[in-house]
Amino acid sequence: MGFESATLTRAQLDQVLAEAVRRPHKDVRKGKVVIRPDAFTSPGRETSLCISRFSFLDCTGDIHIGPWCMIGARARVYTHDHAHFGRRPLLEVQEEHGVLWRNKTIGADVWIHDSALVLYQVTEIPDGVVVGAGAVLTKNPGPYEIWAGSPAKKIGERQDLAPLEISRIILGKLGKTH
Repeated sequence: MGFESATLTRAQLDQVLAEAVRRPHKDVRKGKVVIRPDAFTSPGRETSLCISRFSFLDCTGDIHIGPWCMIGARARVYTHDHAHFGRRPLLEVQEEHGVLWRNKTIGADVWIHDSALVLYQVTEIPDGVVVGAGAVLTKNPGPYEIWAGSPAKKIGERQDLAPLEISRIILGKLGKTH
């Protein structure tokens, strides 16, 4: 059984990034999204990415994205935070000093589910990580870990399975038999 490609064409990716990239603190720094070159080398595909146009990519800092990533609708990836220092009004502190910002790296084969928040504190999401729907990620996960909850915690790890076992699991969950 085959399925239609879920990855974006180059034109679709450009359109998505035009809608999803935000620069809320361009007066401090105007960052960019950097797509790894190997996201454009999969045979038969223009890209190996699936990013929702309804996601929010805060580009105060740069966001580096690897191949085979999925970023769901309403997922938010933040590269900035406000300085929560002292007892002066925070807006005054921001007007005087700006905001904290840092670059962020999202590895290969990462799935950031719908409505997940990746906060400023996270500097790297390594290869294979899954961030659950609605999760609030505040720490760097390890490779191939599954994180969920608010705040997000590690709830599992991705395991290698044979294709036949994957089919059995999917068909079993759908209540189908051969």
